[in-house]
Amino acid sequence: MEESEDVTKTKPERESIFTGISKNVFSMGLVSFLTDASTEIYYPLLADFLRTVLRTGAFFMGIIEGIAESTASLLKLVSGWLSDKLNRRKALVVGGYGLSGLTRPLIAIAAAGWHVLGARFTDRIGKGLRTAARDALIADSTHPDYKGKAFGFHRAMDHAGAVVGPLIAFALMATILFGGKILADLVRDPLDTFAVVKNTQPTEQAFRTTFWVALIPAALAFLVLVFFVTEIRRTGEYTKLPVLTLKPFDRYFKRFLPIVFLFTLGNSSDLFLLRRAGELGVATIFAPILWVALHIVKMICCTPGGVWSDKVGRRKAIIAGWGWYSLIYLGFAFATRQWHIWALFALYGIYFGLTEAPQKALVADLVPSEIRATAYGVYHFAIGIGALPASLIFGALWDIFNSTVAFVFGAALALIAMVLLLLAIPARIPRGQTR
Repeated sequence: MEESEDVTKTKPERESIFTGISKNVFSMGLVSFLTDASTEIYYPLLADFLRTVLRTGAFFMGIIEGIAESTASLLKLVSGWLSDKLNRRKALVVGGYGLSGLTRPLIAIAAAGWHVLGARFTDRIGKGLRTAARDALIADSTHPDYKGKAFGFHRAMDHAGAVVGPLIAFALMATILFGGKILADLVRDPLDTFAVVKNTQPTEQAFRTTFWVALIPAALAFLVLVFFVTEIRRTGEYTKLPVLTLKPFDRYFKRFLPIVFLFTLGNSSDLFLLRRAGELGVATIFAPILWVALHIVKMICCTPGGVWSDKVGRRKAIIAGWGWYSLIYLGFAFATRQWHIWALFALYGIYFGLTEAPQKALVADLVPSEIRATAYGVYHFAIGIGALPASLIFGALWDIFNSTVAFVFGAALALIAMVLLLLAIPARIPRGQTR
């Protein structure tokens, strides 16, 4: 395959709004902000909606999340290759975000666990269509020296949406259950008001009304994407890509994939963290606030984490993140009080700051632009094929034994993956290495 023109230096779309943050990256950050706000309006409430309204168990919850995430990752593999094959990013991104937005009403009208499964399955089809092409578009729109920063900014915007979404959900739920005066009462006399609120189980109608509102930011995200994100034209023999194969990829990229898969086997759905919170007595109505605490830390840490990886290397940042993850999961395993849960959720956010941007930047470091979307598809596929067994195993361990055994299992796999990464990937990889 011929070497392509360096797309990170030739296109006007890469003119920076801030240092290292192009117009495309900023717009995609806004799209992710709105989309995640939409998702996080309903997602923190979904575990209790499934448990209390639809009467589903932990194992079936694992099926829902495992199938959903595995579906997304399988499609990321195909859509990433297709994006490179067609030399198009934006069309797949638009289609994926649009399809996900249309699933919001399906959650609101769900009457059985399998309805939620269908909605989450469809939502993840949309995610699968867009993610690899979106990540490649961000990389294509960024100078090589700032890829960690660009991905960090994008993830920070995503997590900022995850802060706003649960706050909207909490405000809606509180208003529906207690009337418009409740928010003023929370500001004026928070302790007494919380004492009243914490023992109240949301009604089915409160859940469903809140879920309907999630459609609004999803629609706004779609409009921003259509009108403000620009396709990046690239040069090179993009239409001559072979059928999906790992042959064109860097040997270190090939080593990274099974290690990521192993880590993912111990990284089950975060719905189980919310279930653990409920197990220790955290009230359902506070689940969105718990989610906000997590995403505030994510938002704060993602850009610095990406910038740190630009300076010290991707491997060091990822190893630090996986080690931190293991400690946090051990904390969830042995937590005994509600304040332990609040602290652990906040500290858990540091793991995302240390890993999300560095892992994506590492993929960009290891592959040339003409096969970059394919590489992201393969990377997300490796994660996705681990997601289904991860949630199934975690749910089964929880149901058969208890939550402690499940969380210890996740912590152990993270430590093993950390050691393997240390041995398999060098601390510094020369830019442009392709074999």
